[in-house]
Amino acid sequence: MFGQLLLGVAGNRGVRSLVTGSSLSRPVVARFIAGDDVAAATAAVRALHGDGIAVSLDRLGEDITEASQADETVAGYRDVVERLAAEGLAAGNEISIKLSALGQGLGPTGPRAATERAHALAELARAHGVDVTVDMEDHTRVDDTLETVRALRQDFPRTGCVLQAMLRRTEGDARDLAVPGSRVRLVKGAYNEPPEVAYPAKADVDKAYVRSLKVLLDGGAYPMIATHDLRLVNLAESLLRGRPEGTAEFQMLYGIRSGEQLRLARAGHTVRVYVPYGTDWYGYFSRRLAERPANLAFFARSLVAG
Repeated sequence: MFGQLLLGVAGNRGVRSLVTGSSLSRPVVARFIAGDDVAAATAAVRALHGDGIAVSLDRLGEDITEASQADETVAGYRDVVERLAAEGLAAGNEISIKLSALGQGLGPTGPRAATERAHALAELARAHGVDVTVDMEDHTRVDDTLETVRALRQDFPRTGCVLQAMLRRTEGDARDLAVPGSRVRLVKGAYNEPPEVAYPAKADVDKAYVRSLKVLLDGGAYPMIATHDLRLVNLAESLLRGRPEGTAEFQMLYGIRSGEQLRLARAGHTVRVYVPYGTDWYGYFSRRLAERPANLAFFARSLVAG
């Protein structure tokens, strides 16, 4: 409930202008965002590799208004994939793409155009040994996004997708995706969704997360267990015990629970950190604050200290 309220406030144009225009925001944002450009993203990848941790790179930006912006997004991802390859950092890493940044919402032909751009990125990524995961956005885009994933998997079967446990439909989607080799990032969800389509209570979201995780594991899929909730991390470790190595991986966000990331990696698990970079950081940043009151408290303390 608190998170949804905060997301509603964050959507106010005045609040957005205040936060993005304040010089005090930038040091705090730097905790969650690797930097503004490809060089900063590559540096973050190199540092995490030193700790035995893989990366999923997200070039920030969503809900574009012109096709030229979608083409800029494709060019930006091309730059970062080629930089990773040039520096020997491509293998084992991935890019995460938002279809709204590829033009999904630009009129009736938007979903098809976004799929075509995603296909071009998947082709480029595979040529350099980089995987692609298609991010999930709010509930109004789930069907179009899953349709894009199905289309991409015809040529690129390793294409990953994301399911949000908070949505009431997700357990059914998990059953559809629970096939061998299916890469599925399972998250709790961070969008402001109405109670008709999403569980409003945290306890219900947690239970739905566990149910969907079990469905994916039992179906032979490859769950990417994306959570910072230590209770869920521990439960997932128990579910993985006795299963073959390479059954699943853990994912966490850049700047959050770094110690737990290292613990999991040292315990022999595959760990991947979601690393966002770029200048269009406000939407991502506000969702990180809404997910955990501790993040908001950290932000407030930093502003006061500044």
